[in-house]
Amino acid sequence: MNRDELADFLRRRREALQPAAVGLPPGLRRRTPGLRRDEVAMLAGMSTDYYTRLEQARGPRPSTQVLAALARTLRLTDTERDHLYHLSGQQPPAHGDTHVGPGILHVLAKLDDTPACVISDMGEVLVQNRMHILLSGDFTHARGLDRCIPWLWFTRPEGRLRFPESDRELLAHKHVADLRATAARRAGDADITELVARLRSASPEFDELWQRHEVGDRTGLHKRVIHPEVGLLELICEPLLTASATRHLLVYYPKPGTDTQEKLDLLRVIGTQSLTS
Repeated sequence: MNRDELADFLRRRREALQPAAVGLPPGLRRRTPGLRRDEVAMLAGMSTDYYTRLEQARGPRPSTQVLAALARTLRLTDTERDHLYHLSGQQPPAHGDTHVGPGILHVLAKLDDTPACVISDMGEVLVQNRMHILLSGDFTHARGLDRCIPWLWFTRPEGRLRFPESDRELLAHKHVADLRATAARRAGDADITELVARLRSASPEFDELWQRHEVGDRTGLHKRVIHPEVGLLELICEPLLTASATRHLLVYYPKPGTDTQEKLDLLRVIGTQSLTS
């Protein structure tokens, strides 16, 4: 681990990143260019003291989870992300990459009236915009399998109550079929192999569906969601592939001919009131 180079790289990337790029107000009295250390720490989900020690070349070797959070927070490109890992004495992720580059994050931030998120090909929620958090709940601080939608679907079935009962069987089949396609494409990768093994062990339902060998793809899907405050939302979920097929940008827009747009507008207002109260 090269602590001095790591500290210099973190500081320079932090100073080059403007608050508006990460959804923060510019502030009236900023003494330093770019973000402050406490802002980086908050956005990356770590203590300010821990991040400060990294920038002062006196911190411990950061874990891969910490590095992934810093790469997203500092809007690093794939090359910069790999450099961050190398400076920390860690091997950059290869298959199953969950890094989300600055271009996708910029697009996500601009979709302020439309729910959108980035997920991995294993169904992990990597990044959400504000409207997606209001629609589906906050995955920001979830770790490990707690951010994996198929895992939550089959091991915590209470989450299915957010969907009409008549839609649940189709959604269960789709979760399994999507994982089937991912497992074939990434045959031998430890992360997808472990996820499937744990799901088959934890859920008889998943195991039964897995044995059917149905294969799916991430095409547009009509999805109905029951929101506790605005009621039934009828959405079209449109997946957009990133340069790496291991990540997808999902954009949800109202189904034409429904009252969903009005309900999304109301949800946005409710969320604004919650933030300012």
